[in-house]
Amino acid sequence: MNRVLTFVFAVVLAVPAWAGDELSRDPAKLKLASHNVLILDADADNPIYAKGADEVTPIASVTKLMTAMVVLDAHQPMDDLLEVDMRDFDFLKGSSSRLRIGATLSRREMLRLALMSSENRAASALARYYPGGTPAFVSAMNAKAQLLGLTNTHYEDPTGLNPNNVSTAHDLARLVKAAAEYPLIREFTTTPSQYVQVEGTNQTLGFNNSNPLVKNDKWDIRLQKTGYIREAGKCLVMLANIASKPVVIVLLDSLGKYTRVADAQRVKHWLETGDSDGTPSIARAKPPRGGIRAAAANTKLKHRVHGSFSSRVARNGRSDNS
Repeated sequence: MNRVLTFVFAVVLAVPAWAGDELSRDPAKLKLASHNVLILDADADNPIYAKGADEVTPIASVTKLMTAMVVLDAHQPMDDLLEVDMRDFDFLKGSSSRLRIGATLSRREMLRLALMSSENRAASALARYYPGGTPAFVSAMNAKAQLLGLTNTHYEDPTGLNPNNVSTAHDLARLVKAAAEYPLIREFTTTPSQYVQVEGTNQTLGFNNSNPLVKNDKWDIRLQKTGYIREAGKCLVMLANIASKPVVIVLLDSLGKYTRVADAQRVKHWLETGDSDGTPSIARAKPPRGGIRAAAANTKLKHRVHGSFSSRVARNGRSDNS
């Protein structure tokens, strides 16, 4: 009898802490620095944790998940060659790129770089080569958002450099699940690194994934996308298997270079153990919205989403490809 009890006890200990009982997680134990958060049980479509999840906010390069879906929905040949030109340069934020004027890659490689390394010129070129050009492409992005029921989402460009590309954590969780239906998006967003040969030259360029967690063997990431412009803060969305369950993690408006990754680690620890992994110091240091940042800003950014407005402080400045 004692042996049986010992076996049963061991089996219970082997079961992941939140398996089958995600509602037992205490949200008060999860301390995150990201301003807008949603953690979703992807199978049950059930929110496990939410913070500011319905606030409309700029989404930066998370936009590129929608860009990729529109590209793939068009069924254009993936081996077609696309050439970067001046129209792909970022004159809004002045972000850098290693794809120079005349750089020519296949549509497949442009899509890979847009998703893996958040290459803005690659995303821009993909939109330009769409039937009807960039204006038709952006219209298709908004039509796709409407089709998916993303009622608080609006796009004005394919890269995410435009701060009028806005959404909510709730909408982005739905976007992540929709994007995960595309095998190429899953593959390209989780590729750790890639060398590409620029057509017509002897130039070989190496690119790395903008999310360091894809190289962490403790993570099982199925899809991810990072993003950053000053108006959006650091952003990260993921679909990952945690404790044998698929979980969507949306982290928006993080301050600091490593905060979004640290928040993702805290989420994983909390889901697996039910315990806090410490309180991020940046969460204590960051002033409340409408405080110091708002007072220092000299303009307010207004976002139109299906006829309604959501105001947010505009923090103008340079962006990067993450």
